[in-house]
Amino acid sequence: MDWLSTIIGALLGGIIIGPLARLVLPGRQNISLGLTILIGAVGAFVGGLIADWMGVGETSGIDWTKLLIQVAVAAVLVLLYGAMASRGTTGGTSTPPPPAT
Repeated sequence: MDWLSTIIGALLGGIIIGPLARLVLPGRQNISLGLTILIGAVGAFVGGLIADWMGVGETSGIDWTKLLIQVAVAAVLVLLYGAMASRGTTGGTSTPPPPAT
């Protein structure tokens, strides 16, 4: 049951952490709300693991360091997704449309 609660916590954290990650990034990210939450959940999960590994995952009170790590990981994931998505739409080998007559 411990992994199940971790996954549910990451999904709930993704609702907050995903939009926070987008807020700290400059410019506009062309990502849907659902994908933002999913990326935030992955960032919350991975960031939580990193915080636990660093020994700052469990503190008394609000875990500000853990939250900062989770938002940073989610922001990196949003940047990576944005780079991959923009490269996929503009860097293809498709032929340009014929000129209008």
